Amino acid sequence: MTDEPTPDPEPQSRRSGLTGRLEETRQTYQPGLWSRLIAIAAIGLYALLFVVLNTRTVKVSFVFANLKVSLIWVILLSLVAGVALGVLLSQLHRRRQRGR
Repeated sequence: MTDEPTPDPEPQSRRSGLTGRLEETRQTYQPGLWSRLIAIAAIGLYALLFVVLNTRTVKVSFVFANLKVSLIWVILLSLVAGVALGVLLSQLHRRRQRGR
């Protein structure tokens, strides 16, 4: 029979009580995740308020027709048109650079 030390039945990570809970919190707390969640919630709230506050009807004059639509649709249509134009122009620029 040898005098071997007996292993600790509960490692430090499994401690019960306040010390165990503090250790568990220290291991699971993720500040990056919480900051991303707060940022996403803030952007979502801003977008919701943006839509709700821009529901006024405006008159849009096209070349051959006039149209009355909600202001948010005018803003979103302008955004989509701007993104599409930007993508098309970047592709045109890339094609010209490749041709040289």
